[in-house]
Amino acid sequence: MGKVVMYASVSLDGFVADENDQPGPLFDWLTSGDVPLDGSGVLKVSQKSYDYLRPYWDQIGVTITGRHVFDMTDGWDGKPPSGIDHVVVVTHRPAPEGGDPDAPFHFVDGIEAAVVKAQELAGDRIVEVAAGDVGGQVFAAGLIDEVRMDVIPVVFGSGKRYFGSVHAQQLLEDPDVVIPGDRVLHLRYRVRR
Repeated sequence: MGKVVMYASVSLDGFVADENDQPGPLFDWLTSGDVPLDGSGVLKVSQKSYDYLRPYWDQIGVTITGRHVFDMTDGWDGKPPSGIDHVVVVTHRPAPEGGDPDAPFHFVDGIEAAVVKAQELAGDRIVEVAAGDVGGQVFAAGLIDEVRMDVIPVVFGSGKRYFGSVHAQQLLEDPDVVIPGDRVLHLRYRVRR
């Protein structure tokens, strides 16, 4: 089985979105560089960010996210973001009606079931868990192997927290990756077991 990695861009004070559920400048670094990150022509980053992020993206087989993000993005118009093969959506509600039955979205009730389904779909590839409420629940359940953050030089003051509503202390290993990019600091931590 592949690693389970919690990932997102985050403000210096630990938020993945502001109080209005908007990312503000958290994704500006993804469009302000010279090096195309994918084939869209929209995502362009610095060479340092590309060298760090592209190999990681190529290893992702499945992303786990919550229903709130799925609904906010309108299901990414039926195509998982960043070329991901599958998205597992944690929800207590049924799948939306009228969606493409062949779209690679899987609706699962509960975080443990989501991780099991994602690992089944990903095989040896990485299972990425979007930070925030669902990511925090997966982290609190001890199911995360690694935490990756793209830290952006902005302070939100309030909003949606990277670790959701986790209130228990959890030690991580020292960062094994610290890469300064343009308007971003890439960090990677292994979760201490």
